[in-house]
Amino acid sequence: MEAGAGRLTAMRSFPEDMKTAPLTEAGESAQEAVARPDAERRGRKASKETRRQQLIEATIDSLAKRGYSETTLADVADGAKLSRGIVNFHFESKEKLLVATLQHMADEYSAHWRNALERAGPTAAGQLRGLVAADFDRAICTKRKLAAWCAFWGEAKSRPTYQALCGARDQSYQTVFIELCGKLKAERGYDLDPQVAALGLSAMLEGLWLRLMMGTEDVTRETALQAALDYLAALFPKHYGRAALPAGKTI
Repeated sequence: MEAGAGRLTAMRSFPEDMKTAPLTEAGESAQEAVARPDAERRGRKASKETRRQQLIEATIDSLAKRGYSETTLADVADGAKLSRGIVNFHFESKEKLLVATLQHMADEYSAHWRNALERAGPTAAGQLRGLVAADFDRAICTKRKLAAWCAFWGEAKSRPTYQALCGARDQSYQTVFIELCGKLKAERGYDLDPQVAALGLSAMLEGLWLRLMMGTEDVTRETALQAALDYLAALFPKHYGRAALPAGKTI
């Protein structure tokens, strides 16, 4: 049967008031969707969210493997093991998919460091150390995710949407760093500018991320974290001494 004939037959089988109703991803009309039991609708919603997440994860994989310009909707669909029509249903275009992926990564990173801050306890020294360690947690620091971040950073200069997403994350994160460095200075009278100290610390963390992504000089998450802790101890020796990882500690 030809595609046009198939669509015509399907239209004839619908009631008159449903012929022009838009279809959902499952191929049903809005009226049919409303008629389904609540539990089934919730299952459909969960399935939709699951598929969106599959596509986002496949996009991260493709960015890590192929880079920004070479990633296509077809690559993402194949990586997610979903049809290309499903990709178009959820995101309509490559740009919308990439924005959604960057938003997901930014939200994930923000939730991660905020949780680390809450778990670190009430002291400024503990909180700053917790933030530094959080950057090398395997939940957030993997080669594929670092490569995806670098792909977006490379495009951010010419894309205002990317600048806004990355900039908002960086601004709030950097503000916390500055505040904590200021508290440590006030506690022990360090001769430093909290803003400059926070800038140097965050720049070092970003540089260690880049080295981890490139896989150079045998840098691991453990050695990168130790380097960051040593830098922290050099900035604030009265609080940290030599901030070594505990024996047997892994991240």
